[in-house]
Amino acid sequence: MTLVIHNLSKRYGDTPVFSQVNLRVEPGEFIAIVGESGVGKSSLLNCMAALDDWSEGTITHDGVDLGTLGEVQRAHWRREKLGFVFQAFHVLPHLDVAQNVGLPLLLLKRPDPARVAQMLAAVGLDGLGERLPAQLSGGQLQRVAIARALVHRPSLLLADEPTGNLDPSTAAQVMGVLQQQAADSGAALVLVTHSEAAAARAQRVLQLTATGCH
Repeated sequence: MTLVIHNLSKRYGDTPVFSQVNLRVEPGEFIAIVGESGVGKSSLLNCMAALDDWSEGTITHDGVDLGTLGEVQRAHWRREKLGFVFQAFHVLPHLDVAQNVGLPLLLLKRPDPARVAQMLAAVGLDGLGERLPAQLSGGQLQRVAIARALVHRPSLLLADEPTGNLDPSTAAQVMGVLQQQAADSGAALVLVTHSEAAAARAQRVLQLTATGCH
């Protein structure tokens, strides 16, 4: 399930966010995107997730041109094909850990407690399924986010500064879990990061600048 980005540009009015980005991500590949603050890394990732629109170019995943999809079709594509790990975790505080992780399966009408338990064990949270997010550390919350992003076996995993709120030791542990679980599931992983240590784990590191991705 290859992701192909061709001549992608995004503008707000006359102000460019990024320009002429070309990128090909093969199944199972791990790519890190780095760059100065303000060059549009998170905006690019949001376009890859079909959460934001773009001004020019195309994004194609498994032969599907995401730009031709309506909002409902994009939402269905994200549910089926995409996992997203956010810097701010975005767990739901009123749901326990197992419910948070199982949410993508519930949205797909495929509830699977055994799969949820498997993912919790895989990210080192075995036995914590009944805890509320407020009872967890930052590193544990990010592990919940990773498990939730991968529980439905997506083919594409996007991660936006997943270690940005963590101390270096916890960040290294979380990156290890993220990389291992993506590899185990066969998902392509695109990571946006300021962390040199996180980027160094990738198979390819691309620099996003005002003139594109190199």
